[in-house]
Amino acid sequence: MTRTTPVGSAVVTPKRVVIAGLGDAGVLTAIRLARRHDVVGVSLNPGLVSGQELGVRLARPDDWARDYWISFDRLRALDRVRTVHGALTGADLDTRTITVTDADGTEHHEPYDALVIATGVTNGFWRRPVLQSPDDVHQGLREAHDRLSAATSVAVIGGGAAAVSSAANLAARWPDKHVGLYHPGNEILPQHHRRTRNRITQRLNALGVDVHPGHRAIVPDGFACDEITDDPVHFSTGQSPAKAEAVLWAIGRVTPNTGWLPRAILDDDGFVRVTPRLQVPGVPGVFAVGDVAATDALRSSARNRADALVAHNVAAYFTGGPMRTYRPHGRRWGSVLGPQPDGLDVFAPNGFAFHFPGWSIQRVLQPWIVRRVIYRGLRDPV
Repeated sequence: MTRTTPVGSAVVTPKRVVIAGLGDAGVLTAIRLARRHDVVGVSLNPGLVSGQELGVRLARPDDWARDYWISFDRLRALDRVRTVHGALTGADLDTRTITVTDADGTEHHEPYDALVIATGVTNGFWRRPVLQSPDDVHQGLREAHDRLSAATSVAVIGGGAAAVSSAANLAARWPDKHVGLYHPGNEILPQHHRRTRNRITQRLNALGVDVHPGHRAIVPDGFACDEITDDPVHFSTGQSPAKAEAVLWAIGRVTPNTGWLPRAILDDDGFVRVTPRLQVPGVPGVFAVGDVAATDALRSSARNRADALVAHNVAAYFTGGPMRTYRPHGRRWGSVLGPQPDGLDVFAPNGFAFHFPGWSIQRVLQPWIVRRVIYRGLRDPV
């Protein structure tokens, strides 16, 4: 049955908004728009499988799954959203339809009045653009964890947040395991504030992580950095090869999930071009948010909670109201290591950290701030 929204003495039929991708940014955008519009969300996954906190995911998969792997039926605010489990395989921006292919290969078309592109990026084995069942998600979590658990030594390649978080969490989970971190720059976390770098460096040292700056790894020909390997890692910077029983590649090599979109709306790297209002230029009613959107050098709209902004601008597009402008931060910020037994540090753009004590994470942060305020209500798992 079609919902209607009264406006004064008139009755307005809600517009149809398709959210392409139901990751972190897509889910939050859908939650905001579903209150007034007919929202359809398309997802490769059977729920929200967050791209956050890789280190916790690898070291403590059960803890990670409790907070970052949420089936759609548990999200109360998505009750009004029709979720479609399938792969995006095409878009006709002139007729305002997208093509979705189900697991059995059946194609169908979804019309829209507005389209929000939130398909994210491919980045290692933890973020792949493939259809997954709940069993697939669970199996992926266990395989990576078990592989790293069995290794007596681990080499983590990369110096960004994913690599640093992985090295720290693996060292904390298995203190007797040798964990080496190999990164190309002089310092880790080059896109974070120096205060953040200094604090995280101290934490790595305290955990016994063997940090190797100035090591630029040579990526083997044809290797997509999407699996845990055990071959020696060679370096273009002249050092001897690094050897470990498990090599985790987290070098920040990302590929935007935009192969289903017309090339004309993408930049040279395949990301979706957007205006400061997160609109795709020259294409009415099409917006983009999250890692897939070429908002700034860091593509930081998801981290900066631009779901609220893009939802506002979609609504303004329908009513002709004023739109808001996205203003990115110049540095990365937020959590780096994820929740730890002694608490969670969330870093501001200026490098100062707000600390949530360990006891507060499952008593205050998750149940009240995340589940009730951000997600607007979460049912208990069955």
